[in-house]
Amino acid sequence: MSGLLVALCAGVLWGTADFAGGRLSRRLPLLVVVVCSQGAGLVSLLLVILARGHITSGAIGWGVVAGVLSLGSVTCLYRALAVGTMSVVAPLVATSAAVPVLAGVFGGERPGAAAATGIALASAGIVLVSRQVALEPPLDHRLSVVLAVAAALFAGAQLVALQRAGAIDALTGVAASRATSVAVLVCVLILSRASAPARALPGAALVGLLDTGANLAYTLASARSLLSLTAVLASLYPVVTVALARLLLHERLRPAQRVGASLAMTGVLLIVSG
Repeated sequence: MSGLLVALCAGVLWGTADFAGGRLSRRLPLLVVVVCSQGAGLVSLLLVILARGHITSGAIGWGVVAGVLSLGSVTCLYRALAVGTMSVVAPLVATSAAVPVLAGVFGGERPGAAAATGIALASAGIVLVSRQVALEPPLDHRLSVVLAVAAALFAGAQLVALQRAGAIDALTGVAASRATSVAVLVCVLILSRASAPARALPGAALVGLLDTGANLAYTLASARSLLSLTAVLASLYPVVTVALARLLLHERLRPAQRVGASLAMTGVLLIVSG
């Protein structure tokens, strides 16, 4: 039970980070926000590791794999959004939880009937909540679908890699993952010459701390409980982001999103109780 609650916390932290990061990206270059936020998260992880006094080398490999998969997911996602429509791309990417669910099942996990039903309901809810209204026709619909599916596969595989790292040492694994992505993103930032005022850095740092906390919480949770359950609970972050937009920005929820949120919450109750 404790692992499932930690996975839920990961979903809340990821959803909050996405909401805050999205707001910040409206005022600043996206690349700057991503690099500063991930850099702040990496610094915080390194400070904790220094305080602990050691790293676990066995977790570094899986952490690096997770970092590479994260970069692949982000690259495919942004390219898909550039040539397609969010109404198609977002729901497809939201199916990423299917990858760790299948990995868990093929690895011998057998969730109970209630938990299995909860997985199905929560997954459907995530997809519905992620649906957006298309405002303009896509540039390349077929390519956007292929890229969105690739982004989902990369993101799902990243969750599996983090679980493998967490089974050895969550802190070292997440730090290795973040170091890998930051190293590449800093190079891209230098080449792009994007910049932002220094006063914006604290906001980006806060986003990074939330996102890093989410990664660490999920990695810890997936090492303690079934991967097929923790991945779905942590993947509920779109519900959190939409809820924050409704509460703080007074954005209206479409009927499909309301249904999706209800399905997701029902799924959570079944997973936790099952």
